[in-house]
This record gives sequence, structure tokens and C-alpha cells, in this order.
Amino acid sequence: MSNQAGGKSVYKLFNLPWYLFAIFAAVVLIATYTGTLPSGMAGCFVFMIVVGTILFEIGEKAPIIRSYLGGGAIVVIFGSALLNYFGLLPALTETLEDGTKVYNLVEGFDLVGNITNFFTPTGAFLDFYIAALITGSILGMNRKLLMKAAARYFPAIFGAIIVSFGLAALVGAVMGFGAIKAVLLIALPIMGGGMGAGAVPLSKIFESTGTMTAAEAISVMTPAVAIGNAISIVIAGIVVKVIKSKSLNGQGQILKAGADELEISDEVQAKREKINVQNLGIGLFVSGSFFAWGYIVAKVWGMLVPSISIHAYAWMIITVAICKIFNLIPEWVEIDCYQWFQFIMKNLTPALLVGIGLCYLELGTVIESFSVTYLILCLLSCAGAFIGAALVGKLVGFYPVEAGITAGLCMSNMGGTGDVAVLSSANRMELMPFAQISSRLGGAIILIIGSLMLSVLGSFL
Repeated sequence: MSNQAGGKSVYKLFNLPWYLFAIFAAVVLIATYTGTLPSGMAGCFVFMIVVGTILFEIGEKAPIIRSYLGGGAIVVIFGSALLNYFGLLPALTETLEDGTKVYNLVEGFDLVGNITNFFTPTGAFLDFYIAALITGSILGMNRKLLMKAAARYFPAIFGAIIVSFGLAALVGAVMGFGAIKAVLLIALPIMGGGMGAGAVPLSKIFESTGTMTAAEAISVMTPAVAIGNAISIVIAGIVVKVIKSKSLNGQGQILKAGADELEISDEVQAKREKINVQNLGIGLFVSGSFFAWGYIVAKVWGMLVPSISIHAYAWMIITVAICKIFNLIPEWVEIDCYQWFQFIMKNLTPALLVGIGLCYLELGTVIESFSVTYLILCLLSCAGAFIGAALVGKLVGFYPVEAGITAGLCMSNMGGTGDVAVLSSANRMELMPFAQISSRLGGAIILIIGSLMLSVLGSFL
């Protein structure tokens, strides 16, 4: 990007003049490849910001990628994954039988491992990011929009499931792969909400029904989840560019209604623009508290109803939505949470996408499982999810593009990380609450459907 400063156009990266960014980036990269980069949060953050900023800028400047494939977001995700796949980042490659550790570039320095520990659920960066987005985006929504959209959303999810399974079954039968096999081994895990909340519990269901062991199920389903996630990101970037009709594309608004009814008032908008550093701290604290509350409810629910697992994100969404609908949070606190969400989204999204590419996109798994038939079935499962959600969404008063992205592609991606990637690719990050409903509550629905289907059809695999 470039800004006017003193009459001269200054090209900027991460909101810094390019030459300042280049100096700081050089320091970070030198520290990285000499093994002196701090191993904790500080080192991981600055490396991810440098790589994310550079790759994002490349994606935003590349004509075809920028226009049809998700732009910067998709380049950051796949670029990071490629750097890791080709061993271009310092990493621990293996541990020998005698305990000797082998490193690929810098002896004793495991950058990829450090980022994985920082980024994955034990490291909490992803949770930190999503907590800010869920709280700020829901509390920042128009209250009438939230009330009207919530009741219509689940039909769109079921539309996505039905069309996705139907297309996979039909084409699986035609191509000789098998209709039941296509649904249970490809469409079901793709629609299941990722690995931790989808493929892993599904593998236990496979094992409990005697279909196959959990390890066998995981090895079969992981490629489908990974490929489906990649396809969902690409589709999201394409549809927002190809489908431009105002009757189909809400430009980030999911519910069709009068503009006056759904817009944020000028008074509230003016308050949002007055940024105060203390407000950001309040937003951080409140979003973190809502996140903690989600885990409390999930723990209690798990003790009371152990047979049905509902993720903490889902309880968090429900709680924040209730607070918004019933005006339980003061307006100024809602504004603080919205400002915190905007700060996190605008400054840390490229860094987060680097973590997604390094920690969740297994290119080796995708490549090993690649075949034309398998790819077509994965593609149709994701496309079916978008089409089904878009069609039903249109019937219930949603914009089809936004319904297809949130209730469809955010079902066929890889859970929370996939939601961020898909919405970033589509430039629809404000729809995160709906995306999380798809991943969490929709994922829970898939587990129930999967249990029923495997008990009836598992013997046919």
C-alpha cells in the first residue's frame, strides 16, 4: 500500500514506510537464520508478521490471484505451507533412536516447532484471535440483524449438508468410487468442522461402530479434510469476484432487509472512530472473559450431557448473542470490544494466516492422496456445500453469496482456522459469528449424523 506524506507517495508495508519495514524485517530474518530469534511469543510474532506481510502483499499485487483466488490470504497460507514443505524454515526434522535431534538449517533451532507451540490450542494465539473476533463482531452487529438472522441460519446449514452429500454420492457412484464410500470417507469428514472437532471424534465413531480402527479412519479422512479446506478457501475467493449481482452478493451483509433497519447509526459509528488505548484493553479483557465463560459452560455441559459434545466457542457465541439481543452489555463496552476486534483483525490477520499454513495445511498429505477422482469428489463436496447453503439461504432471506460462504464453505473448511482463512479470502471477516456457528454447532450436527449413518451404512465400506 502507499500513502501521501509531505506531497510524496510513500509505499508502505505493515503501515510503515517500506524502507523502515525492510530494516526491521532484515533484523528478524537474520535472527531467524542464525538461530538467535527468541523462541517464545515475541520471536514468533515478529517472524509471522514479517512473512505474513510480505506474502500478503504479493498476493494482493498478483493479478489473477488477487481477482479470483483470494488474494493475499491464500498466498500467505499456501506460501507458508510451501516454505515448510520444502524445508526452507529452521526446524527439527527428526529424533534418532539414540535421542539425537536432527535440525535442517540451524543446529538447535526449531522455528516451526516454536510457532506450532505458540499457535496451536496449547499456545492459544488462535483462541485469542477468534475470541476477539466473535465478541467484537457480535457486539458490533445491528441488534435487529442478529435477531432476524439467527433463526434462519440452521436451514441454510442443512441445505449445505444435503447438497454436499448428494453430489458426493451421485458422482462417487458414477465414477466407480462408490456412493456410500464417497459420503462416509470424503463428504462426511469435510463437513465435520476440521480435525480436532471433526475428524478425530468421527474416527472414534468409526471405531465404536466396528467399521475400522480410529487410526485407519484418521489416515483416510485427513487428506479429505486438508483438501476440502484448501478448496473452500479458493472457492470463497472466487465467488465474491465472479458473483457481483447486488441481489446475490450482499458485500458482507448476510440478511436482505431495508438498509435503514440494519445499518449502524451515525452516532454509534462516530463513537467507534474515537480510539482510546484503554478501550482496547477493555475489549481484550471482556472478549477473554466471554471466552472463559464458554469453557465453563462447556465443562458443565460435558458433565451433565457427556454423550453430546458442544464446543466452548459455540457456548461463547450463544452467550454473547444473548447479551446483545437483550442489551445486557453497556453500549460503550460493546464499542470497546468492537475496536479491539478491529485492531486484532487489521494488524494480526496475515500473521495468523502464516500459522495456519505452517501448522494446519499438510501439503505432503494432500499430495500423497491426490488423484483425479478423489480431487473431484472433494471439490464437489465443497461446491455442494456452497450451492446448498446459497439456495436455502436465498429462500429464507439471505444473500446467497454470504449464506454460501458462511453456512456452506465454513462447514467444509478446517474448523476455526479454516473460518479465518475462508472469510479472509472472501474479505468477509465480519461474518465470523456465523462461520463459527457452522464450524461448532454445525460440526456437532455432523457428528450426530455421522453416528447414525455409520451405524446403518458402515458395514458397506
